[in-house]
Amino acid sequence: MSSADAFELVGVDAGPADDPILHGLDLEIPANGVTVLAGPSGAGKSTLLRLLNRLDDPAAGEVRWRDRALTDWDPTDLRRCVAMVFQRPPIFPGTVRDNFAVALPDVTDERAVHVLEHVGLSGELVGQDASTLSGGEAQRMCVARALLTDPAVLLADEPTAALDRSARETVEDLGRALADSGVAVVWVSHDTDQLRRLADHVVVLADGSVRATGHLADLDASPDPLVRRSVGASA
Repeated sequence: MSSADAFELVGVDAGPADDPILHGLDLEIPANGVTVLAGPSGAGKSTLLRLLNRLDDPAAGEVRWRDRALTDWDPTDLRRCVAMVFQRPPIFPGTVRDNFAVALPDVTDERAVHVLEHVGLSGELVGQDASTLSGGEAQRMCVARALLTDPAVLLADEPTAALDRSARETVEDLGRALADSGVAVVWVSHDTDQLRRLADHVVVLADGSVRATGHLADLDASPDPLVRRSVGASA
């Protein structure tokens, strides 16, 4: 992705008008690699993530991507380019293939099998009732569903928080592989060990504002103790 593909937030307020969660946010999110959004609970990480594919719009300011304001994008077109996976994977009634059809109505069996195998699942799952998948399988199925539209960006809101260690590592490996293949990944995490495994770039939020941004080595040396705690820097 070129630099023009970066997200840019200018003067963004978001959340309830009488009590905004984000305040006057100015930020550029890199157009490649894994960017981890970190910081205390309630800092605005998930709120920021939701702005990036118009699940919410800012109360003030502007969010831009590919040099266009997100409000100029049709939400459906935008979400095909900027996909999102959640902490609790939304499962629709029916088979895995039925779930894929929610994202891509004309999905073929060949395409469904290919995308399952791409996320490390057996293609034989395509006809299985989606409700019978394990937590890790369901999360990877949702990543596969998001990938059906060949997005340029994948947003991940604590996608491993409800998973056991093995499934968590599998999803982390998938996120890393996607970033290495050219898909920009923006990942919310409270887990500093995970952050240190994944992050190419970190944005630390606190009290609805950007506290720090940069590479781990820079933030490890920050004079701000909240920043160091947020990235799991050694004392």
